Amino acid sequence: MSQSIIAKRYADALFQLGKERSKLDQFETELLTLREVYRDNNKIVSFLKHPRVSVDQKKKVMTDSFQSFSEEIVNTLKLLVERHREDIIADMIQHYIGMMNDAKGIADADVYSVRELSEAEKQRLSETFAPKVGKQSLNLTNIVDSSILGGIRLRVGNRIFDGSVSGKLRRIERELVSTNKR
Repeated sequence: MSQSIIAKRYADALFQLGKERSKLDQFETELLTLREVYRDNNKIVSFLKHPRVSVDQKKKVMTDSFQSFSEEIVNTLKLLVERHREDIIADMIQHYIGMMNDAKGIADADVYSVRELSEAEKQRLSETFAPKVGKQSLNLTNIVDSSILGGIRLRVGNRIFDGSVSGKLRRIERELVSTNKR
C-alpha cells in the first residue's frame, strides 16, 4: 500500500476524531505548527528515522517535544513512531489540511504574475475566481514569472485560467497556424 494512502487514512481518522470532539480547528493549528517544525528542523526527521534509537526513546521525545499539543495529536504521533511510519507524518498533515480546506470551502491556488501582487489584488482574485471553482475563497500563492509578459495565470488544482499576455499570444499563433493549413 502506498505511503500516501496510509497517510490519508491517518488524516481521515484524525479528522473524524476532531469532528466528534469538536477539536477540528485545534488539530489544524497544532498540525500546522508540527509542519513548520518538520520543515525547519531536519534533525528531528533524521532522529525519528535513526535505526539505533529505540521506539521508546522516540516516543518520549514526541511526548516531551509536543506536550502543549492535544492528547489526540501526541498519541497519533506516538502511534506512527510505534508502527515505524514516521516518514508519513508530513503527508498526513497535508491530507488533514486539505480536508479542513474542503470543509471550509477553501482551495489552494497559484497565481503567476510579472510582479508581486498586493493583498488587495489577491483578495479581488480570490473573490472573482473562488465561485468559478465552487469554493468560498482561495489561498493564493503569488509566483513572480516575467515570462508571462503581463496579466496573470491562475492555477487551482488542475484548472488553469490564463489571462497572461504570453498565453494570448500563443492562442493567436495557434489560430494563425491553423487557418494557414486550411
